Amino acid sequence: MSFEFVLRLVGMVVLAISGGYLGFDISRFTPEDAVRTTLVFGLVGALAGLILTPYFTTRPARALRSLLGRLAAESLFAALTGLVVGLLIAALLAFPLSLLPNPFSQILPFIGVLIFSYLGVSLFVMRQGDIMGLLSALSGRNEGGGSSSSWTNLNRNILLDTSVIIDGRVADIAKTGFLPGTLLIPRFVLNELQYIADSPDGMRRQRGRRGMEVLAELQKLPNVLVRISDINVDGVREVDDKLIVLGKQLKSPVLTNDYNLNRIAELQGVTVLNINELANAVKSVVLPGEGLRINIIQEGKEHGQGVGYMEDGTMVVVENGKDYIGEYMEVNITKVLQTAAGRMIFGRVDEENGKKKKN
Repeated sequence: MSFEFVLRLVGMVVLAISGGYLGFDISRFTPEDAVRTTLVFGLVGALAGLILTPYFTTRPARALRSLLGRLAAESLFAALTGLVVGLLIAALLAFPLSLLPNPFSQILPFIGVLIFSYLGVSLFVMRQGDIMGLLSALSGRNEGGGSSSSWTNLNRNILLDTSVIIDGRVADIAKTGFLPGTLLIPRFVLNELQYIADSPDGMRRQRGRRGMEVLAELQKLPNVLVRISDINVDGVREVDDKLIVLGKQLKSPVLTNDYNLNRIAELQGVTVLNINELANAVKSVVLPGEGLRINIIQEGKEHGQGVGYMEDGTMVVVENGKDYIGEYMEVNITKVLQTAAGRMIFGRVDEENGKKKKN
């Protein structure tokens, strides 16, 4: 027997008794129909209790629980603080308002409670970033430390998807301090990672276990806040879709290296932090006309082409490099092509300088 059904029965009994009493009171005006009036009101109360009880008990409680689960801790703290401040202001104003003549002395204090509670919650939630910054600044000042890092950590959640955890570079980036904020990992992302780690396919299983190791490494970093949250999105099945919805609700960026998730999230107005884009952004700048010294290691797709790689992994296609495979050569850059997959550089062997010595 479900808890909701038990509540329906309790509501039915309570409202049946209440309806019976109400019918009995009304029957004083028609004593000849007292029994019938009492029974009718009792039955109506029982029916109303059986049908309506969940809408006043379990349904609001479930909706409130879902709302609290979606709220960021900072927003919840700001809302509660604003409510307390609003109630304090309303309490201070209640005494002078109660001195007014009737009916104002009875109505205005209650209206003041509603207005100042609403204003307190609204203002504190809207300005939660500034409030958290002020609190962290005061805390940092008392502890003798800087406040900017604490402010950012309290004020920002960064959602991690499964691909970026498996990739592993997020741990190296976090060590440098370029990810200020709390790394928020929803439980459904952790479940997907565990599913991959338990996969019968050896390659997928290895990637999943690598992701688990990366998470453990992140949690051990002293300057990184990692939080695993039970927050969920009702009515959405796909992990990527859940992350996008959470990004909207929490106003938090999504850290990923999944190109499709990146595009879909951007189309829906969610901020995306893409590690591949970061890697491309920090690559050394090479312009046409400059020279590079690279090792030509293989033949290219076109006739006479050779292929080499820079230290950061950027592919360099050398037009006349086939004859120099296995050798370090000076290459003049002719074109730099930026694609969604990364950067490609085209060039030609510097015939004037000739072949360079092998390392």
